[in-house]
Amino acid sequence: MKKEKWHYILGAYLKQHKLAIVMFLCFVGIFAFIFTLYDLEMEAVFYAAGICLLLSVVVLSMDFFFYQKKHRECVKILPNISLMIDELPIANTLLENDLQDMIYEMKNLLDTALTSWQSERTESVDYYTTWVHQIKTPISVIRMILESEDTREHRELLSELFRIEQYVEMVLSYLRLSSETSDYVFKEYDLDSIIKQAIHKYAPQFVYRKIRLNYSPVSIQVLTDEKWLLFIIEQVISNSIKYTQKGSVTISVTSDKILQIADTGIGIAADDIPRIFEKGFTGYNGRSDKKSTGLGLYLCKQAAERLTHKISVQSTPNTGTVVSIDLYTEKVWAN
Repeated sequence: MKKEKWHYILGAYLKQHKLAIVMFLCFVGIFAFIFTLYDLEMEAVFYAAGICLLLSVVVLSMDFFFYQKKHRECVKILPNISLMIDELPIANTLLENDLQDMIYEMKNLLDTALTSWQSERTESVDYYTTWVHQIKTPISVIRMILESEDTREHRELLSELFRIEQYVEMVLSYLRLSSETSDYVFKEYDLDSIIKQAIHKYAPQFVYRKIRLNYSPVSIQVLTDEKWLLFIIEQVISNSIKYTQKGSVTISVTSDKILQIADTGIGIAADDIPRIFEKGFTGYNGRSDKKSTGLGLYLCKQAAERLTHKISVQSTPNTGTVVSIDLYTEKVWAN
């Protein structure tokens, strides 16, 4: 928090004691008026007022010193009030004591509400996690039935079933990303291995939609978490396939470890690009498609930030989109 200047604090102090200052001036005025009525010497009033003023300045200066000190202590505690609430300055007045009692009571209410929320959230996460794993069983059975016969109708149904699987996985990823616990495993991974897993998963979609895939192995090691980087790549490829009617998807890696996934799809409107990573934002393409959830790129952004990767998008309507994922990480060598 920005440190306040002493004259700002002094102004607040004088404002707080303005009633006492006004009363002092009124008393001086009353004495001067009474002395005038009785034709007494005004010097006596001014002399007494001067002594009182000097004494007031000395006393108030000391009081202001402690006032400022207490203010500084409060400002220091404020950023970490939840942890340092027991270190509040000692209350010197009844009003300060009342305010501190209110703070402690609000803290108790907040702790109770937070405990209740955490309990409900844990139950919710447990329920949806169980649901996701349970729903995978009928999905697998349906897939086995559809794969038993190769017909045009079955291929179309398999394509829709694949979308259902994506949405189910997205639910699980959403729960994991919003969880306070961490399941990250950071180490050096072969980038080709991660990319090939994503390509293998979406190979049937490339074939079904007749979209060409351009990819050559890059033989690069990256410091990341395999599961979450795979999730990001899969989401980006999914969007590329969804919004590419014909043409190709190209996966490449620059010399400075920037993974680029480019498509020749319908592109993204310039006005939508700044907001595509917002939660629930679907943009013009999503509203036209009627099937977009607005969660895919949002989850990609969240996962990338957890992995300390940077993700960005460049796009031209009716030309294509390029999603860049910066995988460069500084290495720290121990002596």
